[in-house]
Amino acid sequence: MTSRSSRSSTPGLARFNALEEHAAAAALHEACASAEWGRGLLAGRPYATAEDLFAASDTAMAALTEGDLAEAMAGHPPIGRPKPGDPTSAREQRGMAGASDALRAEMLELNLAYQEKFGHVFLICATGRTGGQMRDAVRDRIGNAPEREREIVRTELGKINRIRLARLVDADAAVDAAVEREARS
Repeated sequence: MTSRSSRSSTPGLARFNALEEHAAAAALHEACASAEWGRGLLAGRPYATAEDLFAASDTAMAALTEGDLAEAMAGHPPIGRPKPGDPTSAREQRGMAGASDALRAEMLELNLAYQEKFGHVFLICATGRTGGQMRDAVRDRIGNAPEREREIVRTELGKINRIRLARLVDADAAVDAAVEREARS
């Protein structure tokens, strides 16, 4: 379901395209902590549509090295512990907000076990997921081989980046479509 906003330019996309490079880089860093991903998107400006920006994000994400992925993951707090004072982090992890103490404690244990095994935080596109769904996902994924998990993380980062980019360019319908699409996958 592609919305008109994602196929045409939005005022937010026009503002993003017009930003000076350092300001655009800072805005992109808020979406994803990988400098290489940000450089890839900066190189493609100006974007005609939000979908063009999303496609560039997907291309840049696919090209990230293991080190670039680690840099991107470093920008994400553990599930259940959003960054204090960060409305984006709180919004994305809303599914844990009403979680029971038992679920929070279990997520803490699972996060630690996951981090011990893989060397980084458990990363999932948490938007639209319940605390139980996130717990089930970490339970399922902790048994993965590192190579398999790295590709899942790359996919999840791509989903998160699309949602954050949609918010960045004020494409309200694009945000709704991105959230809906990522929640289904």
